[in-house]
Amino acid sequence: MRQLTRRARRGTLTLHVCASAGWLGMTLCLLALGLTAALAGSEDGPEHGPGTAAGPGTAAEAAYRSMKVFGDWLVTPLALLTLLSGLILSLGTPWGLARYRWVWLKFWLTLAATLASVLLFRERINSTVSDAAAGDPVLPYELVVPPAVSLSAYVFMTVISVLKPWGMTARWRRRRAAAGGRRRAPAGRAA
Repeated sequence: MRQLTRRARRGTLTLHVCASAGWLGMTLCLLALGLTAALAGSEDGPEHGPGTAAGPGTAAEAAYRSMKVFGDWLVTPLALLTLLSGLILSLGTPWGLARYRWVWLKFWLTLAATLASVLLFRERINSTVSDAAAGDPVLPYELVVPPAVSLSAYVFMTVISVLKPWGMTARWRRRRAAAGGRRRAPAGRAA
């Protein structure tokens, strides 16, 4: 892919940072709602306290419905926008997609998180909302673990984006050595 112009790179980078921050923030919201639902307990009587598998109460059901709205309207666009803008940045800048280990790892983690968010987590939210509406038992923490894992992955990706650890991949080191030495490092970072 041809290198992005400075203006295009800045615009794409801004879009990528905003979408990524939005996705991270949305995950925090989903985690808070999942915890709210899990800790709300049941209104079926004193024999069902917080953390039981009885039918959800109104607070838990409201939290699940809110998660569905966020999942349907915000998570998918933010995940796809993050993946697409990151791919454009990696292919259109000197960082490259498979040139540096941190970029390569971040791409695969973003792809896995996007697929998990769009295909698996949204489906789990939808089935939990259906179960809650029908008064069926819901496992209390089933919608807490996925956003907690996602949040950990997003924080890790943010850290490696800032620190840029590990250097070039073995393939690019060999290619650079075969080309006869050092090339110019991407702007803002020494090789």
